[in-house]
Amino acid sequence: MPRTLRASEIAVYVYCQRAWWYQKSGVPSENTAELAHGSALHAQHSRETARITCLQVAGYGLLLAALVSVVVYFMHGIL
Repeated sequence: MPRTLRASEIAVYVYCQRAWWYQKSGVPSENTAELAHGSALHAQHSRETARITCLQVAGYGLLLAALVSVVVYFMHGIL
């Protein structure tokens, strides 16, 4: 079965073929602190994105409830 080639691996290869070879060969990175910081930033961004998505869904739900309430109010006034 062929190995899956990830976009990050292509990016490393395009940036520096030697870095790609080191990574493929299992040579440990010398900038682990920077990599950890970048991973933490990505995790924080992911949490914020999920929170914003939940707030958007809640907002659309409230908007829909308001529209339904207005329609029911006017339909009740007509009848």
